[in-house]
Order: sequence, then C-alpha cells, then structure tokens
Amino acid sequence: MRRYILKRLLLIPLTLWGIITINFAIIQLAPGGPVDYVLAQYRGMNTDAKSQITGTAEVNTASSESSSSKYVGAQGVPEDLIKALEEQFGFDEPWYYRYGKMIKDYLCFDFGKSYYRDKSITELIKERLPVSISLGLWSTLIIYLIAIPLGIRKAQKDGSKFDMVTSFMIVVGSAMPVFLLAVFFIVFFAGGVYWQWFPLRGLISDNWDTLSLGGKILDYFRHITLPVLTIVIGGFAGLTMLTKNSFLDEINKQYVLTARAKGVPENKILYGHVFRNAMLIIIAGFPSLLIKMLFTGSLLIEVIFSLNGLGLLGYEAITTRDYPVVFGTLYIFGLLGLILKLISDLTYSLVDPRINFESSQS
Repeated sequence: MRRYILKRLLLIPLTLWGIITINFAIIQLAPGGPVDYVLAQYRGMNTDAKSQITGTAEVNTASSESSSSKYVGAQGVPEDLIKALEEQFGFDEPWYYRYGKMIKDYLCFDFGKSYYRDKSITELIKERLPVSISLGLWSTLIIYLIAIPLGIRKAQKDGSKFDMVTSFMIVVGSAMPVFLLAVFFIVFFAGGVYWQWFPLRGLISDNWDTLSLGGKILDYFRHITLPVLTIVIGGFAGLTMLTKNSFLDEINKQYVLTARAKGVPENKILYGHVFRNAMLIIIAGFPSLLIKMLFTGSLLIEVIFSLNGLGLLGYEAITTRDYPVVFGTLYIFGLLGLILKLISDLTYSLVDPRINFESSQS
C-alpha cells in the first residue's frame, strides 16, 4: 500500500500540470479576454469615467485612436490605452513566456494577483474558503447521514408502503429546482413575507466579534441552516436510491441466501456481510460529491443567500476574464479532487481488505 500511495502522490503534480496546460491552451484560443472586457466597459462609460481610466493607466488621451486592432472593442479607443492594458495584464509578452512564468510560480504556490481586485489569489481563496467548506462539509455529512440509513431501510422494505411513500418524497424533492427551494425558504423563514427565523445574508452577523462563544455558535448555525437545508433536499435523492439498489443487489446474492439458510441473524447478515460489499460503490462517489458540494454545486446557493464562496469567486472570474483567479481556483479544485480521490481509494481497502491496489497494478 505504501508503494501505491507513493505512486499516486507522484502523479498529482503531473496531473495538475496537464490540467493547467490544457486550460491555458483553451484560454489562448477562446475569444475575448481581460483587455476586451475592460474595453467594453470603457466604451460604455461616460466621458468623466473614461478620463479617470486613462488617467489611472497613465495614457496620453491625445494620441491617435486605433483604427485596426486584434481586439473587438478597440474601435475609437486610444491606442496607448490598449498598450497600457496589455502591459498591465501581461499580454505584452508572448504566450510561452506567460505559460512558463505561470508554471514556475505555481510550483511555489504563488498564484499572482487578481486583475481587478487589489488582492492576491491566496488572500481571495482564504476569504472565500470558509464559506465553501461550511456548505460542502455540512451538506455532504447530512446527506450521507440521511441517505445511507434511508437507502438501507428501503432495501429491507422493498415494495412496501414505506418504500413507496419515501420514493414519492424523494422524487418530489429531487424534481424541485434548488433555486426554487431557496426562494421558498427565504419567503417563509427569512423575513421574505412570513417569519424571520433565519438571517438572509452572509455566514455570520455584523456583531460577530461582540458575541460570546455560545452566541457565535448559534449565530453561525442560524446563518448556515437554510443554505445547507436547500442543498440537502436537492442532493440526497441520488445517493439514497444508489444505496438501496446496491443493497438490493447484494441481498439477492447466493452468499446471503446461504447465510439465512444457516440461521444467521438478519442484522449480522446485513451489517456483517452485505454492508461492506454494498458500500464500495457508495464510497467511490464520495470525492465527486464532496467536490461538487464544495465548489460547483453551491454556486446558486451562494448567489441567492449572498454567500461569498469559491464557487461564486470562480464564476465571477470567468465572466470578467480574471485569468489569475480562474487558474488559481482551478489549481486548488484539481489538487483537492486528486487528494480526495486518493483518500477514497484508501477507504476502499479499509472497507474491504480483499482489495489490493498494488497487486492490481502489477
């Protein structure tokens, strides 16, 4: 197992290099960019705002305006402004120089600074990470605590009234859009129309520093309850049905029938034999579920509940062509995903000692 872990750890830098390289190439071929984005903002501004931008960029507005340029929005824009923007964003250098510098900096975990925020990428990630971790960990934990026992119970009671009622509830919960659930909770429980039991914005209150330890804990859970509840209702259906089908598949196998014929107690069969085999497929999906909850899956929730997490940070960076933030968050997402995948494989071997990754690779 040590040999296998070492191989996987050595593959992580190579995999990250491939991810960054592919996305860097896509970015170079994709239309638009930070210069185009700023030029579009420039063309839509009034005269005073334009002069403020050109003054900040130390541009000679009296210079000739560009008549031909590789940027779509360059018509009628001072050529000196375009050159200043290219220098500001680093596009005055060839692509191979920018690529080499990025790889060198990333080896030292130096992700650079945001184009539009006066902060480093590390600072931005540190600010947003607590929100994403709170949403992701609590949602994933509660989903597993609900879905696995419910799925096992449904497998035991397959075809019964309990199975049909819970299946109907699961279908309704999974069919309802997440944003609609969020709006429903806001209207009824966050002061929208009826009760104001929970806060609407942020992860903590403005008076957080003045609260006692117990008050801080209560305030935190009051803020996180509705977002987490929304994610859980929209996300536990798939894992519940996966657990049920996995247990049904194992329950109907010959070794279970043999154990029952020998008079082995049902609970011992279920949790001593069936559980380990049935949980393998569920454990395999844990990294992807956690990554989804941490980043991509909570994007709408972060927007609706005004939570500044990593998902929202990445989305804003894509829309504004803030490439350092895009690549920085992508690097972090990829690194966490690879580590979680390794943890998942190790959990495989703990649940079922028959699995030996080293022998399977030899």
